[in-house]
Amino acid sequence: MPPSRTSDSDLRIGVVGATGAVGRVTLQLLLDRGYTNIRTFASWRSAGGQLGNFEVEEATRVTLGSGDLDVCLFSIGTQWSRELVPAAAEAGAVCIDKSSAFRLEEDVPLVVPEVNGDRALGHTGIIANPNCCTIPLTMVLAPLHDAVGLRSVRVATYQSVSGAGSEAITDLRGESADDHLLRMDWEFDGIEFDEETKIRDETRKILELPELPVTATCVRVPTVVGHAEAIWIETVEQIAPEQAERILAQAPGLRLEKVPSHGHAIGIDEVIVGRVRGDHAVDNGLALFLISDNLRKGAALNAIQIAEILVDAALPNYSTER
Repeated sequence: MPPSRTSDSDLRIGVVGATGAVGRVTLQLLLDRGYTNIRTFASWRSAGGQLGNFEVEEATRVTLGSGDLDVCLFSIGTQWSRELVPAAAEAGAVCIDKSSAFRLEEDVPLVVPEVNGDRALGHTGIIANPNCCTIPLTMVLAPLHDAVGLRSVRVATYQSVSGAGSEAITDLRGESADDHLLRMDWEFDGIEFDEETKIRDETRKILELPELPVTATCVRVPTVVGHAEAIWIETVEQIAPEQAERILAQAPGLRLEKVPSHGHAIGIDEVIVGRVRGDHAVDNGLALFLISDNLRKGAALNAIQIAEILVDAALPNYSTER
């Protein structure tokens, strides 16, 4: 369990989307880390209910724009984020948004603390939390890029249904696996899912490699929690699998296992990476496999870590002009 952060007990935190799958994990992680001055928000359907000792308030531009929150952690859909996040930011809260609404805006930092945490300090009121597969992917790619450079990346994701929200979990438990796999919750433009586009564009932004070739193939699998990714990379300089393993074993937030296990990855903060081997289909190729808890590091934990970067920097003043 992380150390108590009682010195930050006066930090006023809003958890928006608190009744959803990610929101509930966010609230529990905050409590585990010693934060207590928390308000929970959700849609009008959940307003007035209880989450443990917290009464759920309706998330509106008025309630979030009241000016009495220091940090707001948003776990709501893209449309609602576009409406509500600016109101909270204009009222003085630092908003960390988990939707895709602001991720690719030029003046909004897209942050994975282990990779580019310093970018959070350049915010103008809004910080974007990356896609749940982009986060662990860039955590693996960044140390390898620093060591030998990246020439191209290909990734296939196997994403649990919790990435689509609480209703998807309920649906899975009431269906056969085959029925569920016939339905995708991502938008399809005739060539690729928007999820695949997000992984490519976000990876390029986080790594600051705007021309990096990235190809992603994303699917849902009948698992409640846990996203897995098979990764193939081509590096600029040659690197042996054993050397890559040593680099990954020392990288922050990663846990190296020869054969990553889904059961080991659930409920922990680290991303498990392994199956590191040569890819002989390309020059200087490596193949890897990772598994992470998408509700923790893929969403809630990453956002909290971003907030803690700001806490450690004493929440410096910023301009709310966007």
